[in-house]
Amino acid sequence: MNKRASMTTLVKIFHHFLACLLAWASISVALADDFSCEETGETHIWISPLNPKADKQVKIMAVSTDGPVSELALIDSQGRRIPLQSHRRGGPPWSLVTALDGLNNGDYRVVADLDGKLTACHPLTIGGSGTQEKPKAWGLATEAFYSAWLEELFGAPPEENLSFASLEPVLRNTEGNFLHNHLGLNEDKGLPLTPDCADLPYTLRAYFAWKVGLPIAFRACGRGSANAPPHCGAAIVKTEFTHGINSQADFRNVSRQLADAVHSGSARTGLEDESTDLYPVPLNRETLWPGTVYADPYGHVLVLVEWVPQTSDRPGILLAVDAQPDNSVTRKRFWEGTFLFANVAGSGPGFKAFRPLARAASGGLRALSNDDLIDTPSFAPFSLEQDQLSPDDFYARLAKLANPKGLEPKQAYEATLDALVEQIETRVNSVENGEAYFRKNPGSVIPMPGGAAIFQTIGPWEDYSTPSRDMRLIIAINVLNGLPEKIVRHPELFVMNGRNPEQAKAEIEQYHAMRIQERSIRYTRTDGSPWELSVAEVLARKPAYEMTYNPNDCAEMRWGAKPGTEEYSTCRRHAPAEQRAKMEKYRVWFREARRPTQ
Repeated sequence: MNKRASMTTLVKIFHHFLACLLAWASISVALADDFSCEETGETHIWISPLNPKADKQVKIMAVSTDGPVSELALIDSQGRRIPLQSHRRGGPPWSLVTALDGLNNGDYRVVADLDGKLTACHPLTIGGSGTQEKPKAWGLATEAFYSAWLEELFGAPPEENLSFASLEPVLRNTEGNFLHNHLGLNEDKGLPLTPDCADLPYTLRAYFAWKVGLPIAFRACGRGSANAPPHCGAAIVKTEFTHGINSQADFRNVSRQLADAVHSGSARTGLEDESTDLYPVPLNRETLWPGTVYADPYGHVLVLVEWVPQTSDRPGILLAVDAQPDNSVTRKRFWEGTFLFANVAGSGPGFKAFRPLARAASGGLRALSNDDLIDTPSFAPFSLEQDQLSPDDFYARLAKLANPKGLEPKQAYEATLDALVEQIETRVNSVENGEAYFRKNPGSVIPMPGGAAIFQTIGPWEDYSTPSRDMRLIIAINVLNGLPEKIVRHPELFVMNGRNPEQAKAEIEQYHAMRIQERSIRYTRTDGSPWELSVAEVLARKPAYEMTYNPNDCAEMRWGAKPGTEEYSTCRRHAPAEQRAKMEKYRVWFREARRPTQ
């Protein structure tokens, strides 16, 4: 290399060093002197509470829509950088969450790095007189925050059986609820929140909007018929939360209006209908974020809360939460036994997102149309993809999303067996809730409605009967029993390791016969004694579950015990004869796993 080339190289190196030094200096000045950092990318930092104090905990969440955030750090007024210990969730959206105690009064900056580069910066003032600015509009950043908030709210190891008496203990959990006491009014104390299945997604959405300062909308809807899905009226837009800080009383007022309007028909609206609160989205990992609502064709509703990724030693899982008529809230895994899908004329089932609000020409807010949502960067796009799928294809598509590498047949069987046992154990709690009612009200009889109303009514029957749960149990049993045949029907979902589908089917049939003898559940009999049932016994009693949903029957009958057996000997309560006659008439619905349309 000649001297001129050497000198040119040295000059380039010096200029590069100088540029880097100036860039770092400008960042340091922005962080330490001007405190003027901004969020301009696809990562946003959220801080709770709105007005942090030195003697209170401060929570920080960085949420990204374009890749996992690698690190969170705190920068003080002298420009010193302090890496923050945080836990990671999601993808997409991705989040890092941490909590800080003992910060002194003063000005700080929270920064987030993605792939070693600064991706977001947010000011943090401890002990100031003002509060953080609220977003006031739904967009990509707030939708991602809502998704990450829900994932954190119901975050627990996937193998844990997560169940609550109502939504109240979930939202009062100061560790899990990032927005607990976010407004600084002690607003979560004594907050009554007992939504049923139809109200749950709306209640979660309204709670988040209240805390963050966003508008919400809901509609009064019909129930539809056997030949037509429900239809809704004009959107009722509530903007109270966008003005200042709202009290618990303000939220309770909106929550009551919402509960009076919403029912199971609200989510079952037609997929092409535009006068709806929810609209259908594509079946892909990029759009099925936590917070997406699942509407089954018969009125049940679930809310996605987490995707557990597939690993070499664990299947991927899609987790959701639902509420029951007794107000209990339970986390469940996606499978055919919990997410019912069918092409029926009276319903628009599937995965749906809340229809966003946008500024209208008049200055108010309007719900976006389907055309508005076909190709938008801020919200999940509108799609009729699910309308084109058979139930078999629908479940196969979701199985591929959860486990893109496929599953070894025994691994798939164990995941299905786990899901069934989880569903049975949840029913144990439901039956016990009914027993608790009769212990408090001895000698009483719960009135039974007629026809399709057995699946949805009001009062103690809604709270303690289990027709929907028992129909799902029958379907779940069918799914487990049918897994060997599914291997033949959809071999592309399985890792065959050289076996042909028929060989794998025969192996799983033998494995099934063994495993259902090894797994068991326990329920409590009328006299308080425990009784154990193997899964094999539960499966063998499937015909009995066509008649076990009546809470006026003893627990032994509701688990299919036969008269004259030791298990049945402690039974002390029976449904009236006229109710048994009704149940015989409706038995065909359960035998065919075909719920009548509301």
